[in-house]
Amino acid sequence: MLTSGLQIYNANPVFGGRAGLHIPPIFTLGGWLAGGRHWHFAAMWLFSLNLLWYGIYILITRRWRHRFVGANDLKALQKSQNFKRLIYAWHRIAYTAIIPILLLALLTGIGMYKPAQFPWIVDMFGSWQALRIVHFASVPMVILFAVIHSRLGQKAGGTELTDSMFY
Repeated sequence: MLTSGLQIYNANPVFGGRAGLHIPPIFTLGGWLAGGRHWHFAAMWLFSLNLLWYGIYILITRRWRHRFVGANDLKALQKSQNFKRLIYAWHRIAYTAIIPILLLALLTGIGMYKPAQFPWIVDMFGSWQALRIVHFASVPMVILFAVIHSRLGQKAGGTELTDSMFY
């Protein structure tokens, strides 16, 4: 989604894509505005279905009790001297914080994709340009989450834990 979003950015005057900073084609997907939009919307369906599936899975298995931040995690940040416990608390905070960010990215994306069908989304953000800015700002937040999440994983279990995610 990032590379197709960068292709859309290049054609978008809001952030100076046409006249300002231009992303080189090696970092973009789609070749032109419509191609970038097609790739972006195709990835959006995968993203939203994956988020829906994750939400259903978390609710059915009741893993939300162990996955998301709770009162014990906030107490641990204040009082615990146990390094692993602190890492797990920060991990749960990151897991909890990413959900509204992803939902915000999806909501603003739907508002930009279908403004005639969902004018209340555009109105909720005040204007079309504000909606685009909020959608664009969700990208660095997701990238920051990925960096923090991987660093916490390395601190919690070292390279063995992070390698086990891929092999």
